[in-house]
Amino acid sequence: MEIPFNLELFGFNVNIHLVLEYLAFFIAYRYYVLLRKSNTDTINSNNRLSIILGAALGALIGSRLVGFLENPLIELSASNLIRLFNTKTIMGGLFGGLLGVELAKKIIGEKQSSGDLFVFPIILGIFIGRVGCFLSGINEFTYGKVTSSIFGMDLGDGLLRHPTSLYELVFLTLLLITLRAINNSFHLKNGELFKIFMLSYFGFRFCIEFLKPNVFYTIGLSSIQILCVICWLYYSQFIVSLLYSRHPR
Repeated sequence: MEIPFNLELFGFNVNIHLVLEYLAFFIAYRYYVLLRKSNTDTINSNNRLSIILGAALGALIGSRLVGFLENPLIELSASNLIRLFNTKTIMGGLFGGLLGVELAKKIIGEKQSSGDLFVFPIILGIFIGRVGCFLSGINEFTYGKVTSSIFGMDLGDGLLRHPTSLYELVFLTLLLITLRAINNSFHLKNGELFKIFMLSYFGFRFCIEFLKPNVFYTIGLSSIQILCVICWLYYSQFIVSLLYSRHPR
């Protein structure tokens, strides 16, 4: 199979990344619904709907904003504005969704943590989306730098590059296994599983960004890496609390 992978159906070229992206949203949401039915949700249905809407709106704004910050000097023509609107990043979506949820909870007066039910659906959704990124090769700006290591792959431009999407697929698999083990072995407070997920994923993305050919930097970091630092600062109190011992179940 060649990368980029081109899928043709009934004489039409199919954007495999776009297909898998929409499939990721659909499957992740259905998985969330299944988990909510099989677990006791302490948040009532009306408040949960408000939280989901807040997450969706925050993710929409955050993904576009951070996507723009990855290429802030682009000429503001009509065609480029359309391209900018279509530019998005899961990192901005996650952090924007987090802020959207917190704002929605403040508006409706919901005090309970709400993120744990989203953890495994989010991981599954990102996994499916990253398969699309890998199959798209250099057509999606998720590929890595040129490398002479044994991991180098031709992603469509004849150069051996870090297959960063594959690295992320491996990480997400290990993260899923680890979070399930933590959830089953330790007494976690409501909301702590989501915080561990965010810290783990943003920590991974901070590191993997060094393997990507980013162009715009501030204080030596890309916009994604700066967002990772902001996320860790946001959860700084929780990080301190993790220094205290946890008692296994």
